[in-house]
Order: sequence, then structure tokens, then C-alpha cells
Amino acid sequence: MNVFIANIIDKHAFLREDECWHCYKVLRKKIGDEIVVIDGYGKIFSGTINFINEKKCEVELIKDLKSNELNNLHIHLAIAPTKQIDRIEWMLEKAVEIGLNEITFLKCKNSERVNIKPDRIQKIIESAVKQSLRAFIPKLNNLVDFEDFIKMNENFDNKLIAHCFDANKNALKLFDFKNTKTLICIGPEGDFTENEVNLAIKNNYKAISLGNTRLRTETAGLYAVQAIKILSE
Repeated sequence: MNVFIANIIDKHAFLREDECWHCYKVLRKKIGDEIVVIDGYGKIFSGTINFINEKKCEVELIKDLKSNELNNLHIHLAIAPTKQIDRIEWMLEKAVEIGLNEITFLKCKNSERVNIKPDRIQKIIESAVKQSLRAFIPKLNNLVDFEDFIKMNENFDNKLIAHCFDANKNALKLFDFKNTKTLICIGPEGDFTENEVNLAIKNNYKAISLGNTRLRTETAGLYAVQAIKILSE
């Protein structure tokens, strides 16, 4: 079943213009065809097309499919983008399918990439949402300096940072992730600096271990999201 992002009003949905073009010109959908629509904020319906062209598509809603996502779990991944951006894009696609809720890209002392293309990243996120039949579109935040990000006062039940230094670190299984809002920070390919880790600890972050092997940045990010998701259920 094809999934599209739409503005849902009462018993009707109106596809975004880019979604209309894809629905009409690429997939060749026509009046009477059944599709699935989401609003990105938790609503998901099946419905039939009652008007369509390349700029407008109206859908009459038939059935509320209900989202099966754990709305009481929020996973926020803050990660430094890799030099080869396709590795992070791959990671992000899989993390969204698993259940990532929010992502922030970090500019760290050892970062090899200090820019991203938000429009491209947003498309990857939305594609993964539709592929996995999610009703919520994860929030994409702007690239931000690590020090500025770490000092933000947003409330989280768990604030975690993964690093490779020899130090006391907690295993993820020791944390309670059920019904929580969790933030986890993953560093660049050269890892966080000691000063960055110490700054995080001073701002109430807990240092965590992701196992006994050294992981690539994108592997660490995906590992963390999947582990938190499993441990929350």
C-alpha cells in the first residue's frame, strides 16, 4: 500500500504538492484508487482518491488505521555527521524505521564534516517513515556546535554520551528507558575530545558504553537507537 503525507481535515486528506506529483505522475494513481495517508503528527488513515492531478489530490478517508508507535517513548539522537555523508544517511534511514523521534547534527572539535543538506536529509526521513508505516515524522534540527548544544536546558529523563576513553561508563541495560525521553550523543570519527566529554558530564550527562568493540560513528548511532528501543519494550 502506498503511503503519502497529507493535511488531514475531518474526513478528507489533501496531499502535499510534491506528493501529488509523485502519486499522479510516477505511480499513475487515479480516482477510486486506495492509498494510505499520514499527517506526520500521529494520524494515519486509508482512503480513496476522489480528485487528482499533478498539483492537487483529495482523498476521502475510509478507515483510521491507528498508530502502533510508543508515543510515551522519545529517542533524540545527537550525532556528528561523517565525512562520507552517505554513511550517516544510511544510518538515519534505518534509525527512523526502528523508531527514532528526533535528530540533531553536532559540530565537534574533531568533526570532518561541518555542513549538511537539510532538504535532502528531510526527504530521507520522510521516505523511511512511509516505508515503515509510521505516523510520526521525526524532528530534524539544525547543525549546532557541541558546546552550545550540551548547555541547552531541555528536560530529559536520560542524557547520555558515548565515548572511547578509558573511564567509568555505564551499560545501556542499567537505564530505565520505558516511558522516557532520552537523549544520546555520538561523536565524530575521531571521537569527542576529553574536554567535550567533561563538559557533558558537568551538564548532567551520563557516560555510556556501547560494548567492547570500537564502532564507527554511524554504527554507534544505529546501535544506540536500536538498543534503547528494545530496552524500552
